Formats: sequence, C-alpha cells, structure tokens
Amino acid sequence: MPPYEEFAEAIRPLWDSRWLTNMGCYHKELEEKLKDFLKVPGLSLFVNGHMSLELAIQAFQFAPGAEVITTPFTFISTTHAIVRNNLKPVFCDIKWSDGTIDESKIEDLITEHTVAIVPVHVYGNLCRMEAIQEIADHYGLKVIYDAAHAFGMEYQGRGIGSFGDASVFSFHATKVFHTIEGGAVAFTDPKLYDRLYTLKNFGIQGEELVTGIGANAKMNEFSAIMGLCNLKYIFKSMEGRKKSYEFYKEQLENVKGLRLFRKEDNATNNYAYFPVLVEEEYGITRDELWSNLRDENIYARKYFYPLTSDQACFKNKYRNANLQRAREISKKALTLPLYEDLAMESQERIIDILKNRKGRIYVSMGEKRAGVLPSGL
Repeated sequence: MPPYEEFAEAIRPLWDSRWLTNMGCYHKELEEKLKDFLKVPGLSLFVNGHMSLELAIQAFQFAPGAEVITTPFTFISTTHAIVRNNLKPVFCDIKWSDGTIDESKIEDLITEHTVAIVPVHVYGNLCRMEAIQEIADHYGLKVIYDAAHAFGMEYQGRGIGSFGDASVFSFHATKVFHTIEGGAVAFTDPKLYDRLYTLKNFGIQGEELVTGIGANAKMNEFSAIMGLCNLKYIFKSMEGRKKSYEFYKEQLENVKGLRLFRKEDNATNNYAYFPVLVEEEYGITRDELWSNLRDENIYARKYFYPLTSDQACFKNKYRNANLQRAREISKKALTLPLYEDLAMESQERIIDILKNRKGRIYVSMGEKRAGVLPSGL
C-alpha cells in the first residue's frame, strides 16, 4: 500500500471532476506509464487479470471449438478464460526444472484444430519463449502468455510482455504491483488496442454507435490512481522482497528433501514467490508441512493444487491426460510467505519449522505471535 496521505491526496480531484471511470485521465496516464515501465509496444488496462486474459483470447476471434494448448499448473483463471471463449483446452505437461510448460511436448499435441498456445510464466519462472515462438511460427499459431507472475521482469533486456502476440498481467491486491483489482494486456500489433477497447467497453465507439458485442471490463479511476501511487514504490517493494527471497534461498537450498526451482540466467527477477518442492527424503509430506505451518499460524499455500485440469468443475474430463510431472509437482509445491515488509523474526520462525521438519517451536514467555500471511495468487 502507498502512504495513506499520498493516496488520499491523489484521489481528491475526483470529488471535483466526478469522473470516476470510463477511461479518465488517470486511466490514460497509468496506461502510458506502464507501457514504458514494462517496455512493451502497446498496452490496454482492464478491471482485473482474468478479464484481461479472457478478452485477449477473444480478440483473436478463434472459431468456436478450436483447440488451445496450455498448462494445467496455473491458477484456474487461465483455464476458465479458454473455456469461456468456447475453446477446448489441451493440457501439456510441465518441466521438472521450473514448473513451466514443457515446450518439447507441445508439437505432439498440435492438430488441425489447434489455433493458439497459452503458456504461463510460473512464480516468475519464464517459459522457453524462443522455442515456443518457433513452434508457433511453424504451425501458424498465436501465442498468448499468462504473465500474471512476471510483472516487471525482463529477458535478455526485453520486457517480458513484448514476447508472443500478447501477454496478460494481473494487478490483484496480492501481486508485486497492484491497482487493488486490475489487469492489462500487452501486445505487439497496434490493431489489437482497438479490438480490446471495443471488447471491454460494450462495443461502444461513440454516443450513438455500437459496432460490436462487448463486456464491461474497464479499469476505474480509483484503481488507476492506486496503480500510479504504487508504481512509484515498485523498486522499493521488489528490493524488500529480494532480501527475504535471498534469505530463504541461503537457508533452505541445502536442506535435504527440499528442492528449489531453477531460475533463468538471462532474466531479471521480481521476487514475487518463493516455492519449495517437498520431496520424499524430506521425511514428511508437503501436506504435513503445510499443516505444521498452519498450526503455527503461518499461511503457506499449496500453489497450485489440484491442477486446473483435475478440478471438480471439469468432472474428470481430463483425468487420462498425460500430466505425470504436473500432477507430481502439484502434490509437492508449497509457496512460502513472501512480501516486502516480512519481518526477519517471522521469516526465521518459518525457516526453523522447515529445518526441524516437525513444525513445533516454542515461544518464550508465552508470547502470542501474529500470523504470517502467504504471498499472493
């Protein structure tokens, strides 16, 4: 959160103008500043990350029933955005090394009905974008990245949102950068801006002209101002997270039975998440560790479990999909609390629990500890 006085002062003009939504001046300002910050050719703001992805997919006007290759190791929004566009998700397994889609398995899943690939940058671990683009170019497919975990990251000096045909960001309150609720689509083709504008604003092009069928997915001015305030502190926020991230890494990378994902050498890091994989030799299961932490009022997350393909809403439709790695990783992954003002004392408590494998530490003098919250969605 930015300083309260700063945000209160920033929203004061809204009481004079009464312009609270519908692409006001703050919406336009944030759009331009984020375009520069993210180093992307074009950007369109939305009410949240999910609508950003759903309407980004819709903007490409794929035929109903077409197939989209994607990953099941993601937040349910990714899969819902495909299904709600009347498209068929085709789930690809993931890599042991970083949890991202296994690009070596994509080509085998392509059929005459495939129109796009929707990969996900998981925990800020980046997909193999060159390999994915090579496949997409060969088969004439669109590539739409779910970059909700990769805000502010760069790969080989390029903004992460400049890869593929589009990249979608989430500005939910739990993210590294937030607008309370919000999202954006970054894109390379300037024609996509008008399509996205039409889709997020009822298809309206003027007071008496509606040229298409659209939704209401605009970002309001309060959210835009929150984004403008938070953008001033984004490097401070990342620096605070970096200290906690590196302390976790230093203390946990050599703990037997805990495995850390590999990070891309040519990419920056936004320090959004710190996941660990609880292997068999650790001595207790991921779920037991999660329970031990919860007993101590520490809220880690089984992130992502179950896989989106295995959620109840799909009624076992994808139970025979070849997703061995994804299913195994989903049963082992645990994201630890990580945020910019995570106290060293709290982090040491978490590390102690992970090191002793039992999760029971004693609090001197009967002191009641405050809960430690998880990192975001």
